[in-house]
Amino acid sequence: MKIQILGSAAGGGFPQWNCNCRNCAGFRAGTLNAKARTQSSIAVSVNGEDWILFNTSPDIRQQLADFAPMQPNREIRDTGIAAIVFMDSQIDHTTGLLMLREGCPHEVWCTDMVYQDLTSGFPVFKMLEHWNGGIKRNRIPVGEADNSFVIPQVPELKLTPVALLSSAPPYSPHRNDPHPGDNIGILIEDTRSGKTLFYAPGLGQIEPHLEPIMTDADCLLVDGTIWRDDELITSGVGDKLGVTMGHLAQSRNEETGEAGMIEFLDTLDKPRKVLIHINNTNPILDEDSPERAEVEAHGIEISWDGMSIEL
Repeated sequence: MKIQILGSAAGGGFPQWNCNCRNCAGFRAGTLNAKARTQSSIAVSVNGEDWILFNTSPDIRQQLADFAPMQPNREIRDTGIAAIVFMDSQIDHTTGLLMLREGCPHEVWCTDMVYQDLTSGFPVFKMLEHWNGGIKRNRIPVGEADNSFVIPQVPELKLTPVALLSSAPPYSPHRNDPHPGDNIGILIEDTRSGKTLFYAPGLGQIEPHLEPIMTDADCLLVDGTIWRDDELITSGVGDKLGVTMGHLAQSRNEETGEAGMIEFLDTLDKPRKVLIHINNTNPILDEDSPERAEVEAHGIEISWDGMSIEL
């Protein structure tokens, strides 16, 4: 299984266009040792030619241009995108679908709740009906006894969706009425080798049903949004805690004593551990920071745009 990190940042990317936090200002001034990052998305393949695209960030055009296999050049109009899977309906994970209108119709997989959002509050699916029929929606089942599925274009991979505790986007008609399927993680198994990846860029809490999945996976590609729960507040860029946005901080919560992502990942021996969806305020972006050194000392990797993983 080949995994390509197309974008590794949270919404807004890094540096964020309107932000002058320590990280963004330092990067522009050339005083911060960090890599620029686009908004999070990955692609997975077995043959290196047909790829499942997970989320379509607003930066999708740049991401496709930066990854040569996405243009296999087999015919006059071509793409390496075999299918698209949405993990949620957040703006920073779905807006890029509009940039792919020339390639319609697309095979798109999403939960019922995501489909509802993308045909109502942000009706991108309906908008794209005017381009060669838009999208061919395939249902991702959540909460059913056997909800694994296979995408015919990449039949060697078995995908199992896992419901995550989260809220729908601010624009959603059911923003304040959470449902299973608003946000999912996905366990991806290469049925040839048995190797597995658990991908969860929005992970606000280690719920009991996630522990065995994460323990047994060969690789974890999980939420690295914030270092501390009140990071947006202390950085002066927002007023929300990470937990209220559906993101688990890396460090322990000093007020509640709740363990962070690092402490949980420390309990796992088998998987390779990689953080993705990193916010522009997170000090781990600074490659010379003590926070970066702490993460790496625990054997946890920090993804970057263009990073390749093979299982």
